[in-house]
Amino acid sequence: MNILVLNCGSSSIKFAFFDEENRILKGIIERIGFHDAKVYYIFIPNNDKEEYIESILDHQKALRILSNIIEKYDFRIDVIGHRVVHGGEKFVEPVIIDEKVKEDIKECIPLAPLHNPYHLIGIEISQQIFSEAKNVAVFDTAFHKTIPEEVAIYPIPYEYYEKYRIRKYGFHGTSHFYLMLKTAEVLNQPLQKLKLITCHLGNGASITAIKYGESVDTSMGFTPEAGLMMGTRAGDVDPSALIYLQKMENLTPKDIDYILTKRSGLLGISNLSSDMREIISLKDKDRKANLAFRMYCYRVKRYISSYIGVLNGLDCIVFSAGVGENSPVVREEVLKDMDNLGILIDKEKNYSTIGKDGFISAEDSKIKVLVLKTDEEMMIAKIAKEIIK
Repeated sequence: MNILVLNCGSSSIKFAFFDEENRILKGIIERIGFHDAKVYYIFIPNNDKEEYIESILDHQKALRILSNIIEKYDFRIDVIGHRVVHGGEKFVEPVIIDEKVKEDIKECIPLAPLHNPYHLIGIEISQQIFSEAKNVAVFDTAFHKTIPEEVAIYPIPYEYYEKYRIRKYGFHGTSHFYLMLKTAEVLNQPLQKLKLITCHLGNGASITAIKYGESVDTSMGFTPEAGLMMGTRAGDVDPSALIYLQKMENLTPKDIDYILTKRSGLLGISNLSSDMREIISLKDKDRKANLAFRMYCYRVKRYISSYIGVLNGLDCIVFSAGVGENSPVVREEVLKDMDNLGILIDKEKNYSTIGKDGFISAEDSKIKVLVLKTDEEMMIAKIAKEIIK
């Protein structure tokens, strides 16, 4: 079975092609909507790479270019797996896409206005271009369907949940699901016996507490803006501080949303960069970069510590995604002074494990610490194949 995986965003499309579970092709089309859009892909079997600039003003043209790439290698597509950020309460499992599913994804747009519209565009254009293929939607929120009611419901008047479905949904579910399965495989333990904390630390970041194969809590909430401090996102903030800021600066809700999602996080504190690599390179000579680094790591530490209590014990902490996989400095800062909880890292292992899988915990650490490369594309391909079969 040949599977194309698509992640359609507002200005980019990430894609990968699988022959069963073998990744054959991967790439990205960036800056959609501009005359200097970039197309990059690699045909993995012979390391054939291509990168070029082209005017790509809409998703229709972007997916036509992808179709040409597919034709170049004479691929047949049986299934397309689409990443969809928000499924609300309608979708707690992946589904084969039909007209009703598209309508329901459209109804979830108010819950994810920056993501779902472009997923829907990608689905509709794919159905036109790759008309013989079946389409499967895989929802980021679905993995977190097992979060208990007392965790998911916010302590505001219950009528707002009933009217508007305001609650914690959680995100990065496909990544956390993959990390859970991979960790059980690496530990050679059944999921039904494991308590895990998975840390997806990229430009967007979230942490999930997993008990016996089920998500029981996660840092993101009603939107992907909650929880940890991120590249440009604030994460958790006292809501009254935002109301106060709105009054003092005479801001609109749109202004507040822009500040929280585009001007906050590492960028907002440092006023230099949203990239952790740059923050680390500057932290010893710039006070605000140093503050941003310490704030980021503290918030990760706080969630890990609280989730150990939620789980009543822990077998393994997993670090993944751009920062989690590649920044031993962050991992060291997050986990320092946690020996009272049974967490000890081996400094040499930590600094030699960059961009690859491996344990970084000390031999006498009661809780194992593991670095894993996440693979959402592979997970979507597996899920899509299982749904079709």
